[in-house]
Amino acid sequence: MPAVSADRLQQTKEYTDRLLSWVRGKGKVVIVVHDNPDPDCLASAMALRHLFVMKLNRDAVITFSGMIGRSENLAMAKELEIPLTPLTIVDLKDYQVVCMLDTQPATGNNSLPPGTRVDILIDHHPPREASKQCRWVDIRDDYGVTATILCEYLVAQEVSIGTKLATALFYAIKSETQDLGREANRPDRDAYLKLFPFTNKKLLYEITHPKLPIEYFLTVNRALENTRIYGNLLIANLLEISFPEVVAEICDLLVRLEGIETALCMGHYNNEMILSIRTTTHTINAGEVIRRLVAGRGTAGGHGMTAGGKVDQVPAEPVVIHEVESFLAKRLLAELHLEGMVSRRLIGSKQP
Repeated sequence: MPAVSADRLQQTKEYTDRLLSWVRGKGKVVIVVHDNPDPDCLASAMALRHLFVMKLNRDAVITFSGMIGRSENLAMAKELEIPLTPLTIVDLKDYQVVCMLDTQPATGNNSLPPGTRVDILIDHHPPREASKQCRWVDIRDDYGVTATILCEYLVAQEVSIGTKLATALFYAIKSETQDLGREANRPDRDAYLKLFPFTNKKLLYEITHPKLPIEYFLTVNRALENTRIYGNLLIANLLEISFPEVVAEICDLLVRLEGIETALCMGHYNNEMILSIRTTTHTINAGEVIRRLVAGRGTAGGHGMTAGGKVDQVPAEPVVIHEVESFLAKRLLAELHLEGMVSRRLIGSKQP
């Protein structure tokens, strides 16, 4: 299992000892992850639940909101048999321990009702002000993946990691860091390399090579037809989308275009404009940039190279959708000091 430095392992051991002692005296446990969950929060929830089962003989309910639309994530939940319960059918008043993973209170990317008590918070995103109110806070924004933190919990507590859990944790690190090429630090690399031998390679293949619905290819086509390039910046409008995760998926694809350093993708879903930024340069911080882009109109967050957000109250009207695109493009061009840059289309219409 993952090698962890002696000092860090001891610190994690002492912290989790206290945390487990506190949970031991409580009742039912619920785990809340961010909306439209990705591999990181799914694997993290599996690991925390496993920790409670093995050390306290206490089960935990893993809840989610939104939908799991990306084919790889659906395959992960199915193949690894992750027990998921919609948050909407859970009465949080019935739970004495509320855990939040890979997200934080009041960030706008989770459906935890405002004012709800959060007891245990584990995340790798920059800390938010509201997070100070949580009892147990372990935010390591120098880590690339929340699942790496949970992996260390298991190692520190000498909890065995079975094949399916190892596969989940490995795939979370793999997908979140793009095979260690994006925002992966030493703990993530150590966990990735040590977990791999214990993974089920057939399940990994099924997860990473799922069949894709026709809607995915139609969305790719719309994205290409509605992509504009401003020097080394690319902005794509996917228009109406069938599930929110596809925006980040297409952004990961388009930022690979030759000559592009930063990509902003957007798509309309459920009266919101879902946003994703990817960059290959360290000269900008994607998380800070996207928060300034949506200031006054939505919520956002992220890291140096990856970030996401949304613009609220956007009716499903083409004129309004394009108005939001223009508004975001203007702000982003100003952020990147590209004002006045003339755009060109990637493909499609010959008009400028």
